[in-house]
Amino acid sequence: MKVTGVRMLHTLIVGLGRSGRKLHLPTLLRARALAASADGDHSAAVPFSAHPILAFDRRLTPPPPAGVTLVRSLAEAAATIDPSRTVVHLCTPPYARASTLNELAGLGFRRILVEKPLATDLFGLDVVLRLRRRWDLDLTVTAHWLASALTERLRSAIRDGDLGALRSMSIVQHKPRFQRSRHRRDHPTAFDVEIPHSLRLALDLAGRAHLLDASWSDLVFGGTRVPAMGGAHLSLVHASGVRTDISSDLTSPVRERRITLEFEEGTLTGHYPCSDADDTAQLRTRSAGHDSRELFTDDALTAFLLRVYDRYATGRAGDGLTGHSDVVRLITAAKTLCASAPPVAVQHAGAASPTEGLPAHV
Repeated sequence: MKVTGVRMLHTLIVGLGRSGRKLHLPTLLRARALAASADGDHSAAVPFSAHPILAFDRRLTPPPPAGVTLVRSLAEAAATIDPSRTVVHLCTPPYARASTLNELAGLGFRRILVEKPLATDLFGLDVVLRLRRRWDLDLTVTAHWLASALTERLRSAIRDGDLGALRSMSIVQHKPRFQRSRHRRDHPTAFDVEIPHSLRLALDLAGRAHLLDASWSDLVFGGTRVPAMGGAHLSLVHASGVRTDISSDLTSPVRERRITLEFEEGTLTGHYPCSDADDTAQLRTRSAGHDSRELFTDDALTAFLLRVYDRYATGRAGDGLTGHSDVVRLITAAKTLCASAPPVAVQHAGAASPTEGLPAHV
């Protein structure tokens, strides 16, 4: 779909849970401030409307978050702002996505930024893709690591070949996620929490892949067992021959977002910012006779949103959903493989190891 002549874009956030309220909203406010600043690099390219950000959440009652005007329905939103000049941030859980997407489309909204994962199984993926075709939707999946300054350095290293050919990658994305896993089932397994980000990054860096192996673990804590929510691991081989291992421990005592690229003649180890408390990334380069570390600002989500709004405003075509559809297919294959064997239980009592029950290399 190509839309031309757009001078400014409104914003509608659908779903004010953690991703809507804690990630998209503050980042949008930051991006709008950049766009409005005379000194902002993106002031000419990103025409945000001066209209307040609208938000809709069926579970939310006033007062709304600062910087947001709540509407009582999606129909009210469509009557308040022009759907043809609006970017929708769809931040509902995957299981509630299809019906909301259909309602938005029926009201005239076409530019929709979907929070990851695109779907949690092949049926859900098929529904989303059919809705996209039926309504001619311009969908974008939140994948801000693809707009990261660290990721661009990794791409350059692969492209330039100064360290030789890429041989393997490992990605870990760990964080403690006890309370949300115990009390909310917005994600069915640990594969649906952090691994979509890591897997999409791996496909971007090394190309399409097929699954070699996968495992998951139950979370057992405080007398409660939450199936398949302790952690997850998968191994891939890319068409290029590169081998990738991805692990996510949701019982870790600390947050970590680390990627390691092994080349013929050296190693790159990158650390993405772990939270909105700090936007600093790190990259360590090791090769024969060389060992260096670089620190740099990496506000990837703001950069990603600015790119999305710029694309929507100018009517440029997107890159399609192939990579994100591949993520869903690979994760579905991993779940199917794991379901054939009983999950490992990760027990937490006293000084138990935070990675007990996960593969040894986690």
